[in-house]
Amino acid sequence: MAERIREADKVEILTLQDNYIDLVARDDSAIIRRALPLKGLEAKNSILAEHGFSAVVYVTREDQTRSLLFDFGYSAHGAAFNAEALNADLTRIEALALSHGHPDHVGGLEQLTKLVGRPGLELVLHPAAFRHPRYLKVSEELKIYFPSFTRERIAAAGIVLKETAQPFPLLDGTLLFLGEIPRRTDFEKGAPSLCYEDHGQEKKDTFEDDTAIVFKLKNKGLVVLSGCAHAGIVNTVQYAREVTGEDKVMAVMGGFHLGGPDQAPVIAPTIAALKEINPDYIVPTHCTGRKAVMQIEAAMPDRFILNMSGTRLTFAA
Repeated sequence: MAERIREADKVEILTLQDNYIDLVARDDSAIIRRALPLKGLEAKNSILAEHGFSAVVYVTREDQTRSLLFDFGYSAHGAAFNAEALNADLTRIEALALSHGHPDHVGGLEQLTKLVGRPGLELVLHPAAFRHPRYLKVSEELKIYFPSFTRERIAAAGIVLKETAQPFPLLDGTLLFLGEIPRRTDFEKGAPSLCYEDHGQEKKDTFEDDTAIVFKLKNKGLVVLSGCAHAGIVNTVQYAREVTGEDKVMAVMGGFHLGGPDQAPVIAPTIAALKEINPDYIVPTHCTGRKAVMQIEAAMPDRFILNMSGTRLTFAA
């Protein structure tokens, strides 16, 4: 049964952190607004790029705009630094959502919530976000462990925790947290080198916590925003269609996790599936990988948008 999602008139996504920045791009349009290097009339404003992702999303319905913070970036200070450089008023934030429990999405939690300045906000995530220990297995002799992410850390930041594996509506039903995403494609198999320990046993990390958020624009279709898409960006979009009952997709944005040699064979079938989904806009970010981004742009040049730290994208009905 489809989850009810209320149609929006406008969705804006302000990227507080991404892997890339170009302060002289000058490609603004009705959809794209880039960060400027200016403070007053002096070129002295800086925007930081890091291997992480964080965004403020604004959703407008019937002249009322609501806002949510999605992911928190890598370092303790990076996304918060950018929020201040962009003059982003985080005191308007009404809720928080997390794509998954990796450090490049949770690092700036405390600094960003300090800028929000309002304790008691709800953070929605999948319970597997707290899986630990997680690590990158380089070889049998070398395992690179990720920092733990804990419920105690969230409580200490004054945040109320909402754990769910099911789709969960936010902002008066104008935004849907997708919850656990079914794995149905035959090519999106995850990253074989990402593992975790369970009672002393090594297991492949299947990222049950990986998720996305989705909006429905009036007369235009879905806007899907992922964090890393460990579940597969095609699986993610197809599940968004399923749970909302809306087939048309206006925009697919987020990390697609197609970087590195393990994921190279996944790029071509992913692009083919995305072309079949036929979104109006495709916005690969963060962990998509340089080769995949270039191939997506070549395959869908009229729909491709290059994202950056500090970019605001506006999708309007």
